[in-house]
Amino acid sequence: MEKVTKGYKITTKHMTCQSYQFELGKRHVQEGELKICKNGFHFCEKISHCFDYYSFSKENRVFEVEAYGDIISDGHKSVALNICLIRELSWEEVLKLANEGSDNTGYSNTGDRNTGDRNTGDRNTGNWNTGDRNTGDRNTGNRNTGDRNTGDRNTGNWNTGNWNTGNWNTGYRNTGYSNTGDRNTGDRNTGDRNTGDRNTGYSNTGDWNTGNWNTGNWNTGYRNTGYSNTGDRNTGLFCTETPPFTIFDQPSAWTEQDFLNSRVFRLMREYVDTKIWIPMSKMTDEEKSANKGWEAAEGYVKDIPFKEAFQNAWHNFTDANKREFISLPNFDAAKFEHITGVKVDTKS
Repeated sequence: MEKVTKGYKITTKHMTCQSYQFELGKRHVQEGELKICKNGFHFCEKISHCFDYYSFSKENRVFEVEAYGDIISDGHKSVALNICLIRELSWEEVLKLANEGSDNTGYSNTGDRNTGDRNTGDRNTGNWNTGDRNTGDRNTGNRNTGDRNTGDRNTGNWNTGNWNTGNWNTGYRNTGYSNTGDRNTGDRNTGDRNTGDRNTGYSNTGDWNTGNWNTGNWNTGYRNTGYSNTGDRNTGLFCTETPPFTIFDQPSAWTEQDFLNSRVFRLMREYVDTKIWIPMSKMTDEEKSANKGWEAAEGYVKDIPFKEAFQNAWHNFTDANKREFISLPNFDAAKFEHITGVKVDTKS
């Protein structure tokens, strides 16, 4: 008899997850080796665990699922090669399943996780919180560990620093999201004074830069105005040297605006994520020691190298999405592999 494991899965309102399109009642099958976070369809056997990966929002859709055959689980999420979404849950059903205590208006309040008073949010230990997982008092955002939140002056979520107006900031005076540095107006920066997104350097106005003073995206060098350059002073895309504006170190008929309007740019911006959430159940002792505030947040945001982030995204791209990259002007498989870590066969 075929083994069946029941659980829950959240998708977007369009029934997609990581760009994969699901259908209600259809058995979806993934080929290859079953590997968590790498290959297969992911789900949670406990509904509250689903919201560690998706926001607790009516905008998302929640389904009962059946997984068939072997599964792998890390205790928080599970993965199978064969899965079926058998029924969509109403929001009232979600609230009932997610809340284990009584008289809670938020999510996952069991009494011991909500030890304060007058909370309308989730997993608060302080008082008068309208957000989620706050250890202080009178927070309107989520996962704040500082003071005066309306205090530490955070109006966003998951901030451990001060005067942040965005989300997931551990630094100071950030107006964006997921910043660990100071005075960033963009998102997911680990350096300081960046106005772009996902920079680990300083004073970048573009995105995904690991160097300094870049105005483009995905640069690991310095003073680049282009994209995905590992050299310095490039104005092009996917360059390993330091020439004028080029793509794959060759002259191109594309303009910068052509690239910004391309599907390749949208795919990289939407899916290549150098920040991943590590729940406390998966944290090592070294990670716990190095990341202040992990207990209150029940985990931390981990930086991963661009190559690893790109490979994670590539694995979830459709064949059509992958062809967008291979169809770039002057496509060079060797340089593409050098920069992204992805090996492609252009002959197939």
